[in-house]
Amino acid sequence: MTLWVAVLATALGCYLLKLAGVSVPRQVLDRPAVRRSAALLPVALLAALVGVQTLSSGTRLVVDARLAGVAVAVVALLLRAPFIVVVALAALTAALVRLVF
Repeated sequence: MTLWVAVLATALGCYLLKLAGVSVPRQVLDRPAVRRSAALLPVALLAALVGVQTLSSGTRLVVDARLAGVAVAVVALLLRAPFIVVVALAALTAALVRLVF
């Protein structure tokens, strides 16, 4: 019974959150600060996801081959390498670091 109450409460919360987003007046959405924030939000969320996936293992903070792969990927992106090259370099770097250490 408690599980279903939690499921229904979560569903209602998600619906109300979606409704709140749709109900925002157009004048609020047209403000420059809101537009800038909305444009930067996906970048911030993606950066947080990459950071968590790179530096954590369960509940522990770890520094391993993944960090070296991400570092090489950042350098490749700064040098404007094609995406497939960035991915290949990051994977190769992580594999070599794991092989050596």
